[in-house]
Amino acid sequence: MSVFRRLLEIFTDPPDVPELTLAQWRALTRQVPLLYAMLVSNTLIVAWTHLDVAPVALTVYIPAVLTALCVVRTALWLRNRNAAVSLIKARRGLLAMIWLGAAMSIGFTAWSLSLFPYGDAYLQSQIAFYMGITTIGCMFCLMHVRAAALAVGICVIVPFTIFFATSGHETFMAIAINMVLVIIALLVILLNNNKDFTELVSSRNAITQRHFETQRLLDENHQLANVDGLTGLPNRRNFDSRLAATLLEAERAGRQIAVARLDLDGFKAVNQTFGQLTGDRVLMEVARRLNGLRKRETFVARLESNSFALILHEPIDADCLAEYGAMLCASMREPFEMPGGPIRLSASAGFAASMPGDTAHALFDRADYATSSAKRDTRGHAEVFSEHHASEINKVRRMEHLMHTARLEDEIYILVQPQFDVILGATTGFEVLARWRSPVLGEVSPAEFIPMAERTGQVSKITQIVLRQALALSHTMPRNMRLSVNLSANDIGSSTAIAQIVAMVGAEDKPCRIDFEITETAAMRDLRQANTSLLALLGLGARIALDDFGTGHSSLTHVQKLPLNRIKIDRSFVMEVTSDPASRAIVKTMIDLCRNLGISCVFEGIETEEQLEALVSLGGQIMQGYLFGRPMRPADIEEYLNRENALRGLESRAVS
Repeated sequence: MSVFRRLLEIFTDPPDVPELTLAQWRALTRQVPLLYAMLVSNTLIVAWTHLDVAPVALTVYIPAVLTALCVVRTALWLRNRNAAVSLIKARRGLLAMIWLGAAMSIGFTAWSLSLFPYGDAYLQSQIAFYMGITTIGCMFCLMHVRAAALAVGICVIVPFTIFFATSGHETFMAIAINMVLVIIALLVILLNNNKDFTELVSSRNAITQRHFETQRLLDENHQLANVDGLTGLPNRRNFDSRLAATLLEAERAGRQIAVARLDLDGFKAVNQTFGQLTGDRVLMEVARRLNGLRKRETFVARLESNSFALILHEPIDADCLAEYGAMLCASMREPFEMPGGPIRLSASAGFAASMPGDTAHALFDRADYATSSAKRDTRGHAEVFSEHHASEINKVRRMEHLMHTARLEDEIYILVQPQFDVILGATTGFEVLARWRSPVLGEVSPAEFIPMAERTGQVSKITQIVLRQALALSHTMPRNMRLSVNLSANDIGSSTAIAQIVAMVGAEDKPCRIDFEITETAAMRDLRQANTSLLALLGLGARIALDDFGTGHSSLTHVQKLPLNRIKIDRSFVMEVTSDPASRAIVKTMIDLCRNLGISCVFEGIETEEQLEALVSLGGQIMQGYLFGRPMRPADIEEYLNRENALRGLESRAVS
């Protein structure tokens, strides 16, 4: 019973492996036409040899019907030979082949045995040979579909064996036994071959799957390497590659391209105030707006956190680029609607057009410089790289060269600006300001050479020169006077630089009368290292002041985490304290904050009596600005203090 059930499963339930089913179908499309060709030729030969001895129905009509059926089936298989076939159609075709093969085997067997009585011994032997050799040939043609081969073998060998075993003739009985043994051996071979074929298909399928998986991983790696995961825009690597290829193609065609860089202004405050998730949503909206404003051939990429870039094609004259830049920047000024409320930002952009012989690096550098210029001079707007920018770059490069070759110990000098305590009515200290007098360039503004020194890695050397001069100056000043020296991000972020500063200050007489000023931005580069550096300076008896408070990240967390003795309020609040109620409220809050924290508060940039009166009315105490004294040479300090003392004496006598 189990054997019968197993045979039934083979005939009615082909293996449910899609790849194997399709492979069997493809094998049949090649071999079934050969099967029918062999079957038709063998049948016609047998019919021809029996024309004179058997009825016409057996030698003409029935062979004609069987041949016609074979020809039709052959035509159908040939028509579908190269056609794409679905899995369902292939399964149906295989099942049809199994049952049709069994039916045709029964028909040809019945016709063959019907001819047997009409011939002599030779013709009867031909019938036995025809049935045996044709069956073997058909089974070989169906070797890749074991159910079909098995069906053909069973439908022929069972009646063949019964017929010849009961013929009463020993020769035919021997042929029947011989045929059974051959078919059994053939079935074993075919089943093994089918197993090998199945394993081959499975192996090929596994290789294909591995290939697909490898290709998928390659595509994913390509995606990760070339596409920004947040915005879906091409990333910096993709942009660099595209820019180089586009520039080369444009040069060959005698055309120009342009590059734009767009930076969001104040984006860090969005992450700090609203959180990283909101910041990501803003960046995705920026990408959407840029894509919405670009032309079809314009390439848009995200370079880094809040920086985007575009590659533009002609027309790219200065007016067109300026107009497009104004449109981009205006788009970024539109509110970003977020779940927590609208966020308003601005963006600064820089454009640069290609020139003959350009490299991708040089072209992008010009766009980058134009962006930096826009952020510095026309924040929230766009600039197109021009001769003015080229002149600035040449000036900076010349300045960098001169700074590298300069004798900074001889060319760097200091000025000082007084810090006045309105409660005491006296100057309590001076801020030390670095200046550079180049033999070639003359006086160079600190707004130019300090950022350049930070960029070129020479700022720590300048800091030590300034500090050395400040320490020397402290020996000539009244002992109640303190000097404030600015430290850069490179200074507090480098353990080596801090160790050198500590060594210089530690070698001086005690108590230490040096205050060190740092900016919020400098401290936030590495808050842990900044804390370590500042604690080392505090250990010398120095004091720490947070400079330009309100212009950087402006987070109270910085005030809490940094070991501060003083906060210096930026001049931007002082300028509006007499006219802007919001600025007055902020200043009042800062004064109260410092008082509650037990630290002093210094106001910078005081230039008018009205500003002074407003700050004093709010509780301000220590002032610095042109109203109290412009930066002066150290040699002028004594005269300044004498003049101040004389003025204070006159005021005292007037009061008395």
